[in-house]
Amino acid sequence: MLRGPPDERTPDELLAFGVVNLDKPPGPSAHQVAAWVRDMAGVEQAAHAGTLDPKVTGCLPVLTGAATRLSQVFLEGAKEYVSVLELHDDAPADTEAIAAEFEGPLYQKPPRKSAVARRLRVREVYDLDVLEVQDRQALLRIRCESGTYIRKLCHDLGLALGTGGHMGDLRRTATDPFDDTTLATMEDFADGLARWREDGEDDWLREVVQPAERALSHLPAVTIAPSAAEQVARGAQVYAPGVIDAEDAADGQLVVCFTPDDAAVCLGTMVGDADAEEGLVVELERVLV
Repeated sequence: MLRGPPDERTPDELLAFGVVNLDKPPGPSAHQVAAWVRDMAGVEQAAHAGTLDPKVTGCLPVLTGAATRLSQVFLEGAKEYVSVLELHDDAPADTEAIAAEFEGPLYQKPPRKSAVARRLRVREVYDLDVLEVQDRQALLRIRCESGTYIRKLCHDLGLALGTGGHMGDLRRTATDPFDDTTLATMEDFADGLARWREDGEDDWLREVVQPAERALSHLPAVTIAPSAAEQVARGAQVYAPGVIDAEDAADGQLVVCFTPDDAAVCLGTMVGDADAEEGLVVELERVLV
């Protein structure tokens, strides 16, 4: 069954296919936070978008209900962090210039305590800004590819500065397409649920829980006819006759297909010409209805 327009969904429908841009507190793991959201919302499942260590705070989008099917989209976007670099001696005068050299592709091996295999891999740092330096501390803003290890980056930067160093406090300020301007706390989420369940007031809940389509806004969009969407819901691919409109997307790029009323239907890979009269346009990866 196709969903209706995102802005017209009931609170139950929002929770069944929603996303909370959560401000993760220090202490619990990202997995624990997602489990709390699942239990509080009364849905069967919830998934966080990008692991944060227990001590790390900040932007942790949590997908609820059927929205967990689209968690892969967060691998496509960038992450942004603010971190304190704890140096082992006073910061040199050329700290900013040395930090700038870390922008670009970097070789990284995951730390020993990581949950993934410790294989050498390449991750890109898009921007690395030194916001402030005081004695043996430097405040950094880092925008980077998903999967970049900030702890390892801080260690390597400390070596390059000649002082040695390690990561201190860390806060994630953005996970594309979300940033810290729309964060909600666990208390906000609990309060919104209580107001709705006890008093029937859903305004605050709607501020906290957004339609899951919000998590797809950074991907190229393909609009398909309702008849084509019905076929996709049954596992069909997206063919040219069913395409109404398509943003520019390169072959092999991940795209999201919507109905004309902006409801998400599927994720897929762009493989053909949307303007053609026939042929495969989007190869199905994940049905979202």
